[in-house]
Amino acid sequence: MNRSLKRMIPLQSPRQRSTNHMVKFADDTTQVGLITKNDETHYRKEINLLTTWCRDHNLLLNVSKTKEMVVDFRKSLTEHPPLTIDGAAVERVSSTKFLGVHISEDLSWATNSASLVKKAQRRLYFLRKLKKARAPIPILKTFYQGTIESILSSCITVWGSSCTAHSRKRLQRIFNTAGKIIGAPLPSVQDTYTTRLTRKATSIVSDTSHPAHGLFSLLPSGKRYGSLRCRTT
Repeated sequence: MNRSLKRMIPLQSPRQRSTNHMVKFADDTTQVGLITKNDETHYRKEINLLTTWCRDHNLLLNVSKTKEMVVDFRKSLTEHPPLTIDGAAVERVSSTKFLGVHISEDLSWATNSASLVKKAQRRLYFLRKLKKARAPIPILKTFYQGTIESILSSCITVWGSSCTAHSRKRLQRIFNTAGKIIGAPLPSVQDTYTTRLTRKATSIVSDTSHPAHGLFSLLPSGKRYGSLRCRTT
């Protein structure tokens, strides 16, 4: 069995503690490491342990499908030594696809937005075909929600707030075009984001076992939740 390993290394201030985190989904494994003071010793040890574990359990890591991405916002550029698995160097990329979402090394969502627009535009062809076949508006809306809106709103709670104005306009054009084809108004990108975000937040608040449940705290009134405070934007 071949398994691909994705490696993402966020580099932050030396004051933060170095951590390693593994994310597993089906046959895809992602190792995330926080490197401080340019010390990758512990992280590379984790990779070697994983490689050894796979070899001992008759699992072969597919190095050709393994990608490495480094997130580094420091002003002084630092050359990072390549990661090697069984003597083979891992390809370093500027963006990678993680569970259907494109993540870039600059943490922008331009690549992800472009991918969503491209996929949605293909589905508009079939929506036009249904329109020409004189399908009723409820059928057109159902088809739109299942094949177009589901794509445009994929993980929108993650990238919706950080989407650039240019990308947002491109996404909104798809919403507008679909609305004209159907002949009925549709929720905008912002409305879709707000609805999905509220639904997700409500779900997290009501689920005490959710990892992000502790991020929500009630205000002294006990009726509303306070906003999260960030050190940067």
